[in-house]
Order: sequence, then C-alpha cells, then structure tokens
Amino acid sequence: MESACGGADFVQESAPERADLKRALIARIDASTEPEVLVASSTSGLKPSDLQADCEHPERIVVGHPFNPVYLLPLVEVLGGERTAREYVDRAMAFYADLGMQPLRVRNEIDGFLSDRLQEALWREALHLVNDDVATTEELDAAITLGPGLRWAFMGTFLAFHMAGGDAGMRHFMEQFGPALKLPWTRFEAPELTDGLIEKLASGTARQAGGRTVKELERLRDDCLVSIMEALRRHGVGAGKVLAGSEATS
Repeated sequence: MESACGGADFVQESAPERADLKRALIARIDASTEPEVLVASSTSGLKPSDLQADCEHPERIVVGHPFNPVYLLPLVEVLGGERTAREYVDRAMAFYADLGMQPLRVRNEIDGFLSDRLQEALWREALHLVNDDVATTEELDAAITLGPGLRWAFMGTFLAFHMAGGDAGMRHFMEQFGPALKLPWTRFEAPELTDGLIEKLASGTARQAGGRTVKELERLRDDCLVSIMEALRRHGVGAGKVLAGSEATS
C-alpha cells in the first residue's frame, strides 16, 4: 500500500465500514503520501474528524461518499472534519466533478451524512412494518417502486410537496397537511412546526421551482415519469411491467 500511495496525486480509501480499520489505514496513507495529496474516504457515515485523528496532515483528509453502483450513480457526498482545510474540500468537489460525478457538499459534519440518513429512516420504518406483520417485503418494495420511487428519480420530496400545495406552493401544503405530522404515521417524532421551519421550507422550494409555475412543474414531472416508465418497460420490471401488461390487454 505504501508503494502504491507514494506516487499518487489522489487517494480514495474504500475499506470495510469499521472505524478502527479505516482510522489506522488513513494514518498509513497519510504517512505514505506527500503532504498536499488529497486523501478521501468512501465511508458511508463515519465522521471525518474521527478518521483524521491519527494523521500528521489531517487538513487534507475528507469524506467522498459515492453510491453503488459507483460507475452509474453520479452522487458523491463531500465533507471535511474539524481539522480539514476548506481548500481540500473544494479540491475534492472539483475532482469528482471532473470525473463526471455530481458532488454534494455536506454543510455540517454529521453521522450518516444526508442520503444515508434518509435511506435509514425509510429502512427502519420498513423493518417495523415487516416485524409487525403489517406488510411483506414484496409489498413494501412495490409501495416504493410503483409510487414515490419513480418520482424520486428526478424530483425530491420537497419540490413534489411544493407542487401538491397548488399555486400557493409549500406554504399552503404545510397549512393543509402540517397537522398530519402529529398523527402516528411513523415511529419517528416530527419536529415542531414553527414559523421558522415553514419559512425555510417555503423559501427553499420556491428557489427550487426557479420561477416555474405548478402547471409547468407538473408537465415536467409527467414527461419524466413517462420516459422512466417506457425505459423500464423494456426490462419488464416495476412500473414498466405494469405499463406493458396494460398495453397488452388494451
């Protein structure tokens, strides 16, 4: 490993998700590379501050968390630790973008980062539903792949709910559906629906809409859904399988 890292300009550590192993390995990489070489970890949720603790040059240690399959999914979460210099986070962002990926800067160091925290919330609720015999694994996967999963491919939860509020957008959506956050729909307790939170949601989704009306966003959504379903039809899976079956009997 030392000889491989010795002449490298960039090192990506992708060892198993064990804090002790990664911390020791990154310390070896740190000792084997020139001080200015960028060192990134593929960790799915360990804090970079912990991973850089034994390094002589912790300022160049970052997290660059990609998603499987890495050769197809563009997202990579990028963040630094307490002793990471901002210039190295910027360099990592530029490096991944140059590879054709879409780097997402994580503003604050937090366990699990962003995407995995969202996945984990869905996963834990699904485990409860299976454990309580509310639904089977097949039924829960269908609940995602035939519904919100299709939409998530191009439009996240916030922009979709902004549209659900009609012309008044997210603010009206929260007025209408905000009280449902108090209902026992999941085992997670929702945050208090303060004016400050509503303002963050409304202003954020307005920026996402970028001046487009709800009708324009609906047309974009529908066009994307049709394209995805037609693509899946060729493979006979998910909503594509449903579409093929409907066309066969029509």
